[in-house]
Amino acid sequence: MCDEYSYYFYLIFLFFQATNLIIFIDFILKVLFLQKIKEKMHKSGFVNIVGNPNVGKSTLMNVLVGERISIITSKSQTTRHRIMGIVNGEDFQIVYSDTPGVLKPNYRLQESMLSFSRSALTDADVLLYVTDVYDNPDKNSDFVEKVKMQTIPVILLINKIDLIDQQKLEKLVETWNKLLPKAEILPISALEKFNTENVFKRIISLLPASPPFFDKEQLTDKPARFFVTEIIREKILLHYDKEVPYSTEVVVESFQEEEKIIRINATIYVERNSQKGIIIGKGGKSLKRVGMEARKDIEGFFEKKIFLELFVKVEKNWRNKELNLKRFGYKPE
Repeated sequence: MCDEYSYYFYLIFLFFQATNLIIFIDFILKVLFLQKIKEKMHKSGFVNIVGNPNVGKSTLMNVLVGERISIITSKSQTTRHRIMGIVNGEDFQIVYSDTPGVLKPNYRLQESMLSFSRSALTDADVLLYVTDVYDNPDKNSDFVEKVKMQTIPVILLINKIDLIDQQKLEKLVETWNKLLPKAEILPISALEKFNTENVFKRIISLLPASPPFFDKEQLTDKPARFFVTEIIREKILLHYDKEVPYSTEVVVESFQEEEKIIRINATIYVERNSQKGIIIGKGGKSLKRVGMEARKDIEGFFEKKIFLELFVKVEKNWRNKELNLKRFGYKPE
């Protein structure tokens, strides 16, 4: 009798064990299924911003990213590198790229800058072509033709529309419709943040289903040193005229982060001795002004106290030397 009960208890035990196993397997399958659905629902893509110099690409980039990633001045050719800004949401990741303005190169540095803009046409999921109300639609027509041949979605953004009336805007839209018939045209004002939210929504709708390409906490692909050089270069662009700001390059020689302070040593390179004198100024006043303003912005960027030391050196004709362009990050290794 005892053996019979043991047998029945053993059967009951096996039944519950099998039932628990089925429940467990069912649970695992549901988790995997939900994960697959979540991956399919998640959108990620590269959104590249191109256009002529000084049309507001960097302003737009900063508005879309929600952070000050690109430096902004009224001078053309402010952006020299291709800069990524990453925007993350629960179910999306947008990887924006700000690129140098399209121009006809006069020296090797500008050739490298143009190559950054051209490369943006080859790896985008969505292309933002930025123009403004003063831009000549016929300028750099060969680049516009390349944009016209794109098979990816192209959104043409007419920037600074707050500066013209409706009639002129309608004529511009008509002109660009003829040049880029497949592009979707959206009038905006990046500075006033007019219609930029609709640009963002449209980008989201065009992104392909994909898991994120970068960590969800990541803001950019550039290291901290890069933003230090850009901030210093921005101050040079703001305070010097003619050829001087275009002949300068900034290199961070040392970046030492301590608990309460970051100690930075940077060198400003120029092409001629006369430019070195202009950068330094009488009694070092000009260089001191650049350093003070840059330090203030760098402190805001890192939210930490900054000790900044600047030096000026001459590197003759660096804009036309391959070795220097590689060293300064304008040529791939």
